[in-house]
Amino acid sequence: MKAFILERYGKKGSVRLGEMPEPELHDDEVVVQVHAAGVNPLDFKIRSGDFKLILPYRLPLILGHDVAGVVVRVGPRVQQFKPGDEVYSRPDDFRIGAFAEFIAIKETSLAIKPKALTMEEAASIPLVGLTAWQALIEKANLKPGQKVFIQAGSGGVGAFAIQLAKHLGAFVATTTSTANVDWVKRLGADIVIDYKKDDFENILHGYDVVLNSQDSETLAKSLSVLKPGGKLISISGPPDPAFGEEIRAPWFVKSIMRLLSFGIRRKANRHKVSFSFLFMKANGAQLREITALIDSGAIHPVVDRIFPFESTRESMEYVESGRAKGKVVVRMR
Repeated sequence: MKAFILERYGKKGSVRLGEMPEPELHDDEVVVQVHAAGVNPLDFKIRSGDFKLILPYRLPLILGHDVAGVVVRVGPRVQQFKPGDEVYSRPDDFRIGAFAEFIAIKETSLAIKPKALTMEEAASIPLVGLTAWQALIEKANLKPGQKVFIQAGSGGVGAFAIQLAKHLGAFVATTTSTANVDWVKRLGADIVIDYKKDDFENILHGYDVVLNSQDSETLAKSLSVLKPGGKLISISGPPDPAFGEEIRAPWFVKSIMRLLSFGIRRKANRHKVSFSFLFMKANGAQLREITALIDSGAIHPVVDRIFPFESTRESMEYVESGRAKGKVVVRMR
């Protein structure tokens, strides 16, 4: 099958179009013919080797963490899906590979595609939707009336998280560039800070939750936004000891994580708030909850650009440039 293959860690030129064997089907998996695949910062971060400690992949590797398509085969233990079903998923770590004609996905990581969405729209949802769900619902336990600061409101995660937080009844603040202020307001944000003109730490105070997706400097500044007892949740690092335990990392990796997060954990303690790192996990049950929200009209996909499959490498470069407003998708067929 045709696929975009990472043969060595590196920058832009290290992913190429080539031929790979069709995926092996395990008993608890389905094979999906890929119609569209979402492109995420995680793809170019893995390509560059930034996640080798957390995700020690064996190369060659097919990238791609978001998929929408049609089931073509099912394993003998699969009960919920059949050939012909239109589905979408964020495949499990070490079973990724959406930038290809076919992919094998665990039944427990799969959901029926929202009926009203195109394949391209559906492929834009799983990773950002599950990230927002696991941050705001699982970790933050966000309640109606609470205040949440979601950074980078025009990004893929930010655009989804704003809509989810508003559905949960929260008061939402976010940041974006001058050109996107009105657009982000239409997503539902109550306060939109133009980061080119203002510093959020001088404006926001007394928040219950911060969802951080930016650099270490922004992470540290976010502490001042929170009230005592607040929660700082970061999807951009640094990984903390709890995450090391969660993934059963070797002792030396846990030690590195403890050192990397020591500074921000100490600062968080001084501010009497909690810090946690989130690396989202595949979850078909949560994806079905997200499907219900999409079908009800509570959340809408935000797709910036659709690239043809042959331009997958260019689509990754576009996401890496930081110019995307919402999600970028690759169309297979």
